[in-house]
Amino acid sequence: MLSKKCSILTSRNCSKVLDGYNYNVNLINSLSEGKLTFDEEGLEELFKEAVANEIEFTTEYKKTNTYIIAVPTPYLKDSKKLDPQYVISAINSVLKVCEKGAVLIIESTITPGTIDKYIRPEIEKRGHKIGEDIHLVHAPERIIPGNLIYELEHNSRTIGADSYELGNKVKGLYSHFCKGEIVVTDIRSAEMSKVVENTYRDINIAFANELAKICRSDNMDVYEIIKIANKHPRVNILQPGPGVGGHCISVDPWFLVGDYPGLTNLILTARKINDSMPRHVLGRIRDIMREHDIRDISKVGLYGLTYKDNVDDTRESPTLQLLERMDEHLAFGVKVFDPLVKTRIVDHQFMNFEDFINEIEILVIMAGHDHIKNNMEIIKDKLILDTKNVCTFDGVYKL
Repeated sequence: MLSKKCSILTSRNCSKVLDGYNYNVNLINSLSEGKLTFDEEGLEELFKEAVANEIEFTTEYKKTNTYIIAVPTPYLKDSKKLDPQYVISAINSVLKVCEKGAVLIIESTITPGTIDKYIRPEIEKRGHKIGEDIHLVHAPERIIPGNLIYELEHNSRTIGADSYELGNKVKGLYSHFCKGEIVVTDIRSAEMSKVVENTYRDINIAFANELAKICRSDNMDVYEIIKIANKHPRVNILQPGPGVGGHCISVDPWFLVGDYPGLTNLILTARKINDSMPRHVLGRIRDIMREHDIRDISKVGLYGLTYKDNVDDTRESPTLQLLERMDEHLAFGVKVFDPLVKTRIVDHQFMNFEDFINEIEILVIMAGHDHIKNNMEIIKDKLILDTKNVCTFDGVYKL
């Protein structure tokens, strides 16, 4: 069990037996009232246990000796470089109250050199000596929405620190909940390793998406081809899709492009391919409408607003990207439904599945939730563009 002398600053998580701080008053109020703000298997049980151990959620920082910082790290749209403002703000807030000798663990995904370039100077200009007054550690999170609790416990972790003594101290802290291998290294290697992990997946997905476009141009089944190719023991092609979303794979590769613009040709190309997929989906919708002489875009329905199957997270969602493309082409009125998104976040969003289905002629499956897999009988008479390859009957359009 973790010590109560540990604090977490985060935009989305609550954590077992820790004090949790966030500037979002509504979020803090919900957690203090015992209400979770998103669903994850096993999270409710952990939350109840934390509440029983008198975890406190607050917008006020408290004096302690260890802080875990997990705030957003967006990129600047023009330069593609990391925007460190949230991390810097959190660091400054901690410095106002922390004990002398406190350990600041940054879990946010950051680019190689971020701590040297932004964090150390910020701490030093406030009169603190790193290694004496303040100790810095980078322990990048390694979890995915939809499987958060399992991966938090079983995934390996990386601890980047200025010394192995400090790294091993933090390793001991993380070993209370992490059963996976915990590697201690230097801070810069820890920064780079997390960005590399997500960039690797982005490139693999881009290859699959480019294959989908090639196969579409010559009437081949990309899913059959990938299935056969993956029988080779050293081939593992991922599945194509309508785009790449979330706050990791669709964002982190841009950090490398921004920092190393002359050296990231493959990474930049992969990003462009994956960002082009919503436009490719739009082209496929146009093809289907032309084939069936459907001229009213309001007869098209997009199923799925989340960036990933069976989660409620809409950050960088391919569906939201597709809606932006439609808006650019003055294509207004397309209908939208997602069983996991409980509040209206876009125009023409339906909250009832059957009402949604009754209003459309073309169904575009943008997320392969279990919900749609369990409702094939309801949708089988529609014209279907299945971007997730989940439909189980003939006559379905693919990417």
